[in-house]
Amino acid sequence: MPANTGTLLTASELVAAYSTGELSPVEATQAALKAIEERDGECNAYCLVDAEAALEQAKGSEERWRQGNPIGWLDGVPTSIKDMFLTQGWPTLRGSKAIDPDQPWEVDSPVTARLRENGLVLLGKTTTPELGWKGVTDNPLTGITRNPWDTTRTAGGSSGGSAAAVAAGMGELSVGTDGGGSVRIPASFCGIVGLKPTHGRIPLYPASPFGALAHAGPMARSVDDIALLLDVLALADFRDPAALPPLAGDYRSAVRRDVRGINAAFSPDLGYVKVDPEIAKIVTSAVAALTEAGLNVTETAPGFSDPKDAFDVLWSTGAAKWLDSFPAGSAEVIDPGLRKVWEQGLTYSASDYLGANAERAALGIHMGEFHTRYDVLITPTMPIAPFEAGVDVPPGSGMSGWPEWTPFSYPFNMTQQPAISVPAGFTESGLPVGLQIVGPRHSDDLVLAVAKLLEEIRPWPVDRPAGVLR
Repeated sequence: MPANTGTLLTASELVAAYSTGELSPVEATQAALKAIEERDGECNAYCLVDAEAALEQAKGSEERWRQGNPIGWLDGVPTSIKDMFLTQGWPTLRGSKAIDPDQPWEVDSPVTARLRENGLVLLGKTTTPELGWKGVTDNPLTGITRNPWDTTRTAGGSSGGSAAAVAAGMGELSVGTDGGGSVRIPASFCGIVGLKPTHGRIPLYPASPFGALAHAGPMARSVDDIALLLDVLALADFRDPAALPPLAGDYRSAVRRDVRGINAAFSPDLGYVKVDPEIAKIVTSAVAALTEAGLNVTETAPGFSDPKDAFDVLWSTGAAKWLDSFPAGSAEVIDPGLRKVWEQGLTYSASDYLGANAERAALGIHMGEFHTRYDVLITPTMPIAPFEAGVDVPPGSGMSGWPEWTPFSYPFNMTQQPAISVPAGFTESGLPVGLQIVGPRHSDDLVLAVAKLLEEIRPWPVDRPAGVLR
């Protein structure tokens, strides 16, 4: 690969190199596979790698580029997918010992189908906590996924495998899922970009048991790459009746719109969150840079109280519904923490569920009104830095569950708004810190454009100073 091995190319840079002949998809895929071989022993980001299939796809892409006829904007870009998406020919075990790998795997999810149709090279599948149930990535089947910046720390979750893979250069792109922050949490912890788009923007199949909370989301090392990948993933699929109609334009152009002069609210704590002072300082500095760049920023809270109780009802009842379909005896082999969520979900009534859903809807209406005054809301993505790998909550915190340390993410799953995490800086110990930009429903283009502005005025390093790229 004609680049310093300590430098990680973005997907946009790869495609530009394909178009000039400086690089080929085969060379890029070989480099990604080599990175997996060299680095994934420390990260444990992949649960399946299919080198043979990836190289065959890359050869097909190479021939298309040679003929000047690529089939998509990202043709030939090495990509991974979280092991929550059905994939023809590969088992989709979702991190669970209770799912039988020896069965026909004949269906592609909408996400997988769009990636194939647009020529992206599928390297393999990335790790997830069992059924994507928590904010860190470990499970009884594949073990602990670690942060490329410091492998003693968690990569976050539940799309931690995807975030670690992208951060460590083991593929330029990935696609995760986000039901309570599962794209944004690991994006923040691993120093990459992760978008949870408006609910329904990316079609899902099968329907998620987490219902209105569930989103798929692109993960990458640049905002431009997120926009390009969203153009692919947002294409229609008849199997999701809740999917939104295709966008009239495209995100790859919209990401570059001029957002100077828009009104932005900055809430450093949502009015109720305790934030680590170092995190608060880094995010505040990034917001000051956005103000200097031309955003009209007002520090104000959005004016809602913590909706965790309602979220817990929606989350645990979804998990219980899903696990009720598992084979008898599954309770003995699943993650003990997930089993507790299952048991909790079974205690709620239909009235409890409907009440929580009504609270979710009311929160969405509240935020809709808030955005009549402010175009976007800016917050920290996480109130803390990445903590020790292999535990569900920060040691010594006294917390009992992952939503307690992810207070900036799950409210915006409930409201179904687009929200993106972009790198804002680093702690003194060299760990990434993310900034979250939230927009009104259907404003994915605006959220991307504000993120792009931050990327331009505060570019983050691509060379990795620590972790697996020592």
